[in-house]
Amino acid sequence: MDVGAMGREAQKYVWEGAIPLQIHLHESEVTTLPHPSPALVLAPRMGYLPLLLPLLKPHFSSTLPPGVDTIWFEYKGLPLKWHIPTGVLFDLLCAEQERPWNLTVHFRGYPGNILTPCEGEDSVKWSFINSLKEAAYIVNGNCKNVMNMSQSDQVELWYSVLNGNMEAYQRVSSKLKLEKVGDQYVGKPNSNLLKSRTNTGETDTGGPVKTGRIPVRLYVWSVSKDFDDLEDAPQIDSWDQISYINRPVEIQREGKLRQMLHLT
Repeated sequence: MDVGAMGREAQKYVWEGAIPLQIHLHESEVTTLPHPSPALVLAPRMGYLPLLLPLLKPHFSSTLPPGVDTIWFEYKGLPLKWHIPTGVLFDLLCAEQERPWNLTVHFRGYPGNILTPCEGEDSVKWSFINSLKEAAYIVNGNCKNVMNMSQSDQVELWYSVLNGNMEAYQRVSSKLKLEKVGDQYVGKPNSNLLKSRTNTGETDTGGPVKTGRIPVRLYVWSVSKDFDDLEDAPQIDSWDQISYINRPVEIQREGKLRQMLHLT
């Protein structure tokens, strides 16, 4: 199977991924009887929770108390960081992979001591753009490509995320050159690597190698006790237990043999 085709298929799989959510309005914001039914939403993994406002506000508006709407979510008492994609939040916080994922939504009482301010779609958009700048800096040592984007490209890029349009995203993001590729020379095959590939029919030969770097953000969950199964993991009840690391990951392409994956 062609590695490039496999990579595109994996991207498509991620972009089309979604998580079923069952969203309850917090009881402190319910002003009518009977209580409103939960909202059932299929949320894109690549999306962001505040962007669900146009779906959730009409569902709960008739029962909300007077005040200014500022949407935020919690899971088992933990306010959810709005700038982290929904799929990442789910994988990070929901070890048992519950479906639907039961969340609580608030429109009042924003926890400014825990969450950074969110003023709707604009805040989410600029957080996304800032993440792109970080990615560009990790790969290229600067973020000029992102900062110099035309207004039309910036709008198209954001709407591709908003609408889950992978083709439009790739069309614009390709201009940002977030995968730095160059040539290196390999004089000898790596014996350990060669040994590990004996069973796959791959061989290594000296010669030019295409190397590249892709930016990766790793979320690290610190736990204070041992457990044998993820289902036995302690609940995350504070963001102090989570840290993240930004770093580049090196990739190599060594010609056609590198482009083949032998399945056994």
